[in-house]
Amino acid sequence: MQFGMFMEFAARPGGSEADAFREGLSLAEAADAWGLDTAWLAEFHFVPDRSVLSSPITLAAAIAGRTRRIRIGFAVYVLPLNHPLRIAEEIATLDHVSGGRVDLGVGRSGFTWFYEGYAVPYSESQGRFDEGLEVMRRAWKGRRFSFEGEFYRVRDALLCPGPRQQPHPPLRMAATRGETFPRVGAAGLPIFVGLRGDSLDELAAQLAAYREAWRDAGHPGRPSAFLRLPLHAAATGGAAREEARDTLVHYFKRQSELVASDAARRGDPPDSPRYATAARLASLDYADILENRAIVGSAVDIARRVGELRDVLGIDGVVAELNPGGRLDEATTLESLRILAREVKPEFSSREDPPE
Repeated sequence: MQFGMFMEFAARPGGSEADAFREGLSLAEAADAWGLDTAWLAEFHFVPDRSVLSSPITLAAAIAGRTRRIRIGFAVYVLPLNHPLRIAEEIATLDHVSGGRVDLGVGRSGFTWFYEGYAVPYSESQGRFDEGLEVMRRAWKGRRFSFEGEFYRVRDALLCPGPRQQPHPPLRMAATRGETFPRVGAAGLPIFVGLRGDSLDELAAQLAAYREAWRDAGHPGRPSAFLRLPLHAAATGGAAREEARDTLVHYFKRQSELVASDAARRGDPPDSPRYATAARLASLDYADILENRAIVGSAVDIARRVGELRDVLGIDGVVAELNPGGRLDEATTLESLRILAREVKPEFSSREDPPE
């Protein structure tokens, strides 16, 4: 099992942007010292009350310079908003600067206002994503190449530098909607999943479709699936549940509002899946969140729940959102990270692989 943390560089109420950067970098340094596997960086645009992390490549380089062993991942790099050849150059450069510690999670993002700000039609996101990934893969082969697509064109380019990891840094793709899971499996990519909008049973069925598409496409081995979800650890289960209440309730309320706002921007009908997801999230009370949408408790509680999810979903990694609503103070967040890295993670070091 791999254990990582999802980083937003959250904007804390009453805090400054400088505070958000300082706190996020300190958290990454602590994760490196305590043995966490990966720091996964989000990409957000135009949400100043949530995150200052609009340039994950810049923060990844800063983390690389402050750490020695932790891997640095992107969760996810929104490919359609940038030219893929530029992304390929920057990722390859970061791969060298970090000593080969880069993992590249890619996706389109479901938030249409990211695209509106860049004047990119969201209707083009899938086409731009597919072409972008193809350009990057060709660029990393180390040969001069050209590419002619609907959205991107490359003329006789030779990437320099090439990536340190060969053939390129490990790729992973995010999936949030049912139709995306088979697409990721057919492409032969490891996957990121979450529990924000779907039930555990729905997610298990989607992962089964992903693995079936992987096998049908003839890809070797067993595909990797990482689960991202809110997590909070404390000395006792009672303390953890009390500490996490405000940040988790705020997080799911905000998620509901964001999904509903995005559905409105898209012009979705009232009975659309996005509005249904927003309604489900809005209806959650704290007991529902603790039972089905987050992992909260002591080290023993968390290890037990991770093991259950591992068995049900067949996951081989957990990406913890340590302070998803931005309402925990820095010291409490650091202690939660310490327990995850020092007390929970070692419990899985010798456990068997998840069942097929």
